Amino acid sequence: MLLPALVMGLLVCPSLPGEPGRLPDHVTPEIVRMIERGAQYLVRTQNPDGSWNNQGGYGRYPTAMTALAGTGLLATGSTPTRGPYSKAISKAAEFLMNQSRRNGQNNGLFATPAEQGRSLHGHGFTLLFLAEVYGMEGDPARQRRIHDILNRGVRLTERSQSRAGGWLYTPNQDGDEGSVTVTQIQGLRACQNSGIRVNLKTINRAVRYIEQSANPDGGIRYSIGAGSSRPPLTAAAVATLYNAGKYDSPLALKCLRYCDRTISVHSEINRSWGHYFYTHLYLAQAKYQRGKKEWADYYRTISRRLQSTQASDGSWMGDQVGTTYGTAIALIILQLPYRYVPAYQR
Repeated sequence: MLLPALVMGLLVCPSLPGEPGRLPDHVTPEIVRMIERGAQYLVRTQNPDGSWNNQGGYGRYPTAMTALAGTGLLATGSTPTRGPYSKAISKAAEFLMNQSRRNGQNNGLFATPAEQGRSLHGHGFTLLFLAEVYGMEGDPARQRRIHDILNRGVRLTERSQSRAGGWLYTPNQDGDEGSVTVTQIQGLRACQNSGIRVNLKTINRAVRYIEQSANPDGGIRYSIGAGSSRPPLTAAAVATLYNAGKYDSPLALKCLRYCDRTISVHSEINRSWGHYFYTHLYLAQAKYQRGKKEWADYYRTISRRLQSTQASDGSWMGDQVGTTYGTAIALIILQLPYRYVPAYQR
């Protein structure tokens, strides 16, 4: 029964937007409870300054963790001004905007000093999160501030693109690899969808980079230069091609079929190179974009897997990166059917 949650007024996402009382297809009351427990875990572990840490290994990376956690809470239907998680979302946005101001005299980079050596993953996640917040913000003055900060962030991403069309770990490296490139494309598309000016040549060059990183087997390699196919990057590439509007891309379908052969919902080792949560963050988006039976079968399977791995405190440990990371990604996956984050929609 959902009675305790309803009595407490904490039920996260009771219905589709504009359709009171109706859960999205394939979402069950058990999934709603999983979402509620995960969201409450994130709120409990948010730092007073609005940030999140990894709650695990691999360093702190508060910018990346805060952007991902904030996006997971946006997916509940809360906004910076409304909903049970509005305060947490607003504090997260403030923390991330402050990082831009502290770096290089407003050069646009979203990163704390400790992240300077590997800053662009968090930068891309932040572009996406703040672009969504920008469209939901009710205070005109704060909205203008977000617009200006996003504009600088987009210009930094554009300046940082390599000659090959991708991105590497920091803005000043003329290099590239797939996972950073994916975050920049998704961040740019979210900004563009929110009305921030983005140079289309930058996106087109980045899409070509993904296309030129494909191997004959349908997999995507680590970088454009060389390498074997990597299932996690291939899943990310499919989601990115769909984000860029390439819904009928033969490469996207070939990559997706490669993912079907090499990625298992049931196993965290070998077949997905160990990056289970990373892999399914993007594979879920790709399957959702495909829709129909392909999405229905995948969603039922991944939701059961997440139900079996959720900890008693509501969290998920993600890829040994930490519980903030795992919980944020699980929430994004489980809430795709609610359509509250436009960046993930077709």
